[in-house]
Amino acid sequence: MDNLKAVILAAGQGTRMKSKTPKVLHKILDKPLLDYVIESAKEAGAKEICVVVGHKSELVKETTYDDVQFVTQEEQLGTGHAVMQAKEFIGEKGQTIILFGDTPLITGDTLIKLKDYHSQAKNAITVLSTKVNDPKGYGRIIKDVNGNFIKSVEEKDATSEERMVNEINSGMYIYDSKVLYESLDLVNNDNAQGEYYLPDTLSIALGKNYKVNTMCTEDPSEILGVNSRVQLAQAQKVIQERINHYWMEEGVTIINPENTYISKDATIGKDTTIYPSVMIEGKTKVGEECIIGLNTRIKDSIIAKGCSIEQTVILESEVGKNTTIGPFAYIRPNSKIGSNIKIGDFVEIKNASIGDGTKVSHLTYIGDAQVGKGVNFGCGTVVVNYNGKEKNKTIIEDNAFIGCNTNLISPVKVGENAYTAAGSTINKDVPADALGIARSKQENKKDWAKKKR
Repeated sequence: MDNLKAVILAAGQGTRMKSKTPKVLHKILDKPLLDYVIESAKEAGAKEICVVVGHKSELVKETTYDDVQFVTQEEQLGTGHAVMQAKEFIGEKGQTIILFGDTPLITGDTLIKLKDYHSQAKNAITVLSTKVNDPKGYGRIIKDVNGNFIKSVEEKDATSEERMVNEINSGMYIYDSKVLYESLDLVNNDNAQGEYYLPDTLSIALGKNYKVNTMCTEDPSEILGVNSRVQLAQAQKVIQERINHYWMEEGVTIINPENTYISKDATIGKDTTIYPSVMIEGKTKVGEECIIGLNTRIKDSIIAKGCSIEQTVILESEVGKNTTIGPFAYIRPNSKIGSNIKIGDFVEIKNASIGDGTKVSHLTYIGDAQVGKGVNFGCGTVVVNYNGKEKNKTIIEDNAFIGCNTNLISPVKVGENAYTAAGSTINKDVPADALGIARSKQENKKDWAKKKR
């Protein structure tokens, strides 16, 4: 089984989605449906993967992993026709798994079991099947009294007795590649739809005395396809439950799993507590003993141990240990926030590094800046980093004190232990240990208000 390949069928338009986006690129927890299937194939040991594309093929290619191959099905003439496009990829050595790009619930564990069973049973073809209470609409698996596979029959072609069978065909298979390669040449479109059906390869193989059988998965949800927005939401719920269950078993407290959304690629440390309405997206890493509070979104970021984050958006950034952020903070991409820092309410940080122990308590914007350790920002500070044509950098050294309502006109430098006076607009460097004042001198006009009245 070292030479395992996977062919994933992803050429369909998905008209029931009523979308300009190809069906396989619709997302669950910010990951395209097709990516889930590719990852499961890789987990099963597939060394080479070929995706059969059709509708908006260039968009699918641009959006999908770089390490997969593509073939194009110009006309959608059935599942057999789709696999025919990958015939040269399949070849005659090893084994080939056939999957669908719109079945994101299939797991790597199930495909490993399918692969192992296929090998142990010495099958030429193994059909992944499952049993359901209501098999309506599915192809039925028909077996003899000894449990040997006879055929897979579509519901419209089944007899009334065959329709009573509750073991259904998932449409996913593992083949000895040589058997699939040979059988594809014999599949024809002699049917009412004029299409080439992949299940025909089963009867072709049986006719050549190859061994065909099924492996029945215990979880029927794994074979469910996504053909509509309703089914997309149903599939997301299943994946959401799987992910949240996993992290709770790993020592993470999730207050309301039904209202918590965690990416498959994210990692979370033990004893972290996640409150409702949280979205942890992409390859985010959350450390141990963190509190991720209400209405927080974190994407592709690193959150170190012991942080407390509430009602905040953090995108593509890093946060050090024991830092508190929020509520209502916005940490934009390429920000690096150190340890033991306070980022308070209505603070926005973009493309900036913030040194350990610094406090940015409220109503402040810091963009394109390098901030040292132990700096204090007064309320209403603005780093004015854009002059209308280009962005410039501000440097604030260790232990500086930025007074309330200070405007720092970039590029500018505030030295170590320096102060800026409240209400100042600073457009020149402030030396270390100095006080920068840039405001008009106050003048009181006696009886001005009285005369005005």
